[in-house]
Amino acid sequence: MTTNQIDRPEPRWQVILALLAVTGIHMGLPGELVVGPGWLLPALVVLLLIPTAFAHQTGRHSLNHVLGIVISAIITFALIGSVALLVTTIPGRKEPPLALLRSGGALWLTNILVFALWYWRLDGGGPRKREIEQEFGSRSFVFPQMQIEKTERRNFGADEWRPGFVDYLFVSFTTSAAFGPTDAPILTRWAKLLTMTQVLISLTIMVLLISRAVGVL
Repeated sequence: MTTNQIDRPEPRWQVILALLAVTGIHMGLPGELVVGPGWLLPALVVLLLIPTAFAHQTGRHSLNHVLGIVISAIITFALIGSVALLVTTIPGRKEPPLALLRSGGALWLTNILVFALWYWRLDGGGPRKREIEQEFGSRSFVFPQMQIEKTERRNFGADEWRPGFVDYLFVSFTTSAAFGPTDAPILTRWAKLLTMTQVLISLTIMVLLISRAVGVL
């Protein structure tokens, strides 16, 4: 007896890779843009990631969910702190233009990864709840697959579809690039608030870098 794709547990390696990418980018930032010691964020993420993975493997899904939220909150505060330091760095022109551009790009990429993790973690009650829900599981976003008629879903490969991390990563990327939602309308208030925060961070980074570029020219 075969198992439908929608019934299979979602792989978590993509999420772990995104978290490692966030910590790696953080470690590559100049010291002037890091709140506290540079090793603190990676140490906290790794320290919390171990029990988070253990809780997932042993079926303690509530603990896994809470620890995942704690990790997301930590990397979010680190991101906001770095952006705030970037704001204070530009007027003083403490960094060369190319270094500033690299730092801004790194923070913009971090912004995408951080909020993709939030959307993946919270939508529909979390990944575990989406796995046991019927059909799509998403309650906060209207993905294009959800708008296809039931009779036509098989033709588009959407009959066994459920949103995964890559789908939330795409939502986060397009939100940062277009400064707002694109192909996935937002339904819930928490998702709207997170999207507003993400757009505000992205706009802040872009406006600062553009203003710095104009100042250099």
